[in-house]
Amino acid sequence: MTLNGWIQILVFCGIIILLVKPLGGYMTRVFDGERTVLSILFGPIERGLYRIAGTSEREEQHWTAYAAALLFFNLAGFLLLYFLQRLQGALPFNPAGMSAVPPELAFNTAASFMTNTNWQNYGGESTMSYLVQMAGLTVQNFVSAATGIAIAVALIRGFARASVKSIGNFWVDMTRSTLYVLLPICVLLTLVYVYLGVPQTLGAYVNATTLEGAQQTIAVGPVASQIAIKMLGTNGGGFFNANAAHPFENPDAISNLIQMVSIFAIGAALTNVFGRMVGNQRQGWAILATMGVLFLAGVAVCYWAEAAGNPLVHALGLEGGNMEGKEVRFGIPLSALFAAITTAASCGAVNAMHDSFTALGGLIPLINMQLGEIIIGGVGAGFYGILLFVVLAIFVAGLMVGRTPEYLGKKIEAKEVKMAVLAILCVPLSVLGFTAIAAVLPNAVASIANPGPHGFSEILYAYTSGTANNGSAFGGLTGNTPWYNITIGLSMLIGRFLVIIPALAIAGSLVTKKTVPASAGTFPTDGALFVGLLGGVILVVGGLTFFPALAVGPIVEHLATLLGQTF
Repeated sequence: MTLNGWIQILVFCGIIILLVKPLGGYMTRVFDGERTVLSILFGPIERGLYRIAGTSEREEQHWTAYAAALLFFNLAGFLLLYFLQRLQGALPFNPAGMSAVPPELAFNTAASFMTNTNWQNYGGESTMSYLVQMAGLTVQNFVSAATGIAIAVALIRGFARASVKSIGNFWVDMTRSTLYVLLPICVLLTLVYVYLGVPQTLGAYVNATTLEGAQQTIAVGPVASQIAIKMLGTNGGGFFNANAAHPFENPDAISNLIQMVSIFAIGAALTNVFGRMVGNQRQGWAILATMGVLFLAGVAVCYWAEAAGNPLVHALGLEGGNMEGKEVRFGIPLSALFAAITTAASCGAVNAMHDSFTALGGLIPLINMQLGEIIIGGVGAGFYGILLFVVLAIFVAGLMVGRTPEYLGKKIEAKEVKMAVLAILCVPLSVLGFTAIAAVLPNAVASIANPGPHGFSEILYAYTSGTANNGSAFGGLTGNTPWYNITIGLSMLIGRFLVIIPALAIAGSLVTKKTVPASAGTFPTDGALFVGLLGGVILVVGGLTFFPALAVGPIVEHLATLLGQTF
């Protein structure tokens, strides 16, 4: 590790902290229905969309109606994207003549982009037409991100409101997320990316002659606009197969920094939205501090492991860190930082090959995802994910002091705890269940490129990434098979909707409760003690549920490497 590397990491962290309050304040005004600088431009469009949807900003929904609207909207998006892929060969804006996407792959991709996962069992430039990239994938990048933000805001209202029955209006929350937050920032980012050299064109692929005289086809397309929302919305799906390691997606260190900041910006700012809405910004800072401690610990371990390098290589007399699978433009520090960011934020974009990380370096992305998409997490999804752990932590605190747990003046009772546990446990159930079957099923095992513990880690990573709605991968696993397309697609749906529905149920329960004044026995939730308790609960729950699988894969792999074995 070097001082220069740590300076780059700390600069990133500083920028995120500086963005939290201004972006959080702006988003709070948006979701409170207050006038903003963009109201003149988007106000008429917003009201027009409500008329089309048959609703208004004054109409609010019970949590069950909110959930139903969300589910039907996402089902419609899934079907639209599926049929766009299946009919791709007969649709326009297809200069490369891409044929229809096979049914299993179309199902996997539709589930992937609808759930904000963006797992890709295909190469974008060789499989998807411009129309599918724009009208299918990019649209889902916007609306899946907006859905996550809407759920987070609805759950915040559950804590902020008292003695009412409604948690907001899904159509209003999603529309405002798209028009006032995602769209304007993405327009600006698209222009910046074009300036930095990212293509944005509907022209055909370019044929070029190499220095050796050979012919090469260079893929281009409407790239910049997709990169903007893929990072800001923590989607992660690349226009190109190489993702953020491709120079047309990520040209230089400046674009790399912008992309990393984009991934964390909204998720970090939502902690400030929470603090403002509940009337105590220190509550939001406490949650952000918990996220930050877990994130920095992961970055430190990942950076150290990659900088230390592979002992087997050192035994051959070659010193230095592990540069296998990394872009020389970014090196070890920015590769390790990007890996920690993209898995902590449930983005899935990569600027290095995670499969080529050392055993401990690759363990950190796995742990980040297995903790339940709570270290910043996907936009909105990370915040409602960590609030589930907040409910569990408050319950534990109540058990220790022998009184009914309270949070922000709301009694945390059996219903809220049961819903939180249900949502938290669905992640390990999906990951470990599918992994166990795939580890013994001959057709699934045949897709492993590496035998031994690392091959097991590849399977474990795939289902972890799918269920955590991340989308990154250990590249040694051949995922484009009927088994993996279907089962990883199912894991994405489980990880998305079996968390969302309990979260909305908690919001619907809390919003009806009265606010109880704080007393001498109330556990303080805006200080270091709460940060420690919340972080401890997250690590204990994650460790108890996933440690056996981690011990079989990455940990055994690391120990074997130290003993001179390779896989």
